[in-house]
Amino acid sequence: MRKPASFYFFKSKPIVLKDRYEQWRGVAGLLGFTTQERLRVEWMVFYYTAAKEKVTLTAQHFGISRKTFHKWFKRFKDSKYKVRSLADRSRAPHRKRRWEVTLIQEERIRHLRKRYPYYGKKKLKVLYEKEYSEDISTWKIERVIRRYKLYPDQNKAEKTTRKRARARQKPKKRITQLVKEGRPCFLFQLDTIVIYWNSLKRYILTAVDHATKLGYARMYKNKSSRSAADFLHRLRYLVGQPI
Repeated sequence: MRKPASFYFFKSKPIVLKDRYEQWRGVAGLLGFTTQERLRVEWMVFYYTAAKEKVTLTAQHFGISRKTFHKWFKRFKDSKYKVRSLADRSRAPHRKRRWEVTLIQEERIRHLRKRYPYYGKKKLKVLYEKEYSEDISTWKIERVIRRYKLYPDQNKAEKTTRKRARARQKPKKRITQLVKEGRPCFLFQLDTIVIYWNSLKRYILTAVDHATKLGYARMYKNKSSRSAADFLHRLRYLVGQPI
């Protein structure tokens, strides 16, 4: 018995279109958004879904100010809800400084630098103005030194340059980049209070939970690293979980 032609083909599945919120998340992934930029997308999703377009509820949920949310929401709405508008904009200046050193100034600065290799740009500025009777900025002197690598110790200068390049490739994580969570014992605010009592001087180390505002304090005779380690050890024991 011959089978029908439809038997040899797979049944087509219905195409399910994603809602606009899932589309926003998908676009953010395609654009390679950072963690902070993806979080802004979640602000908008939460605002239109769980918060029911209430700014105060959205700001409280994510631990941000209403002003911050209004800033990004206005940018998002003005762009006709384009996800790209939630990305960080370039902070580079519109007008960058150009090379403003003349050839004569270059030769004079190089000549002075070779005569006084250990002098800084401020001392070279004074010598330049005395010798050539012409005003010049320390910025121009520094640019010439960098351009021609007029350093007394070339090896040390190259090591410093490589170290700065590595630091730019792997920037340090700052506390301002931390996404604050509302759960207890996630983030503590530490401080030291110095008190004087008669002829005694004491240090009170304090820790306040960011979410619950509960505090812990202990007094020490000094502010050494041993005292700080002891305070953190006791705080961790009191909390009962990693900090």
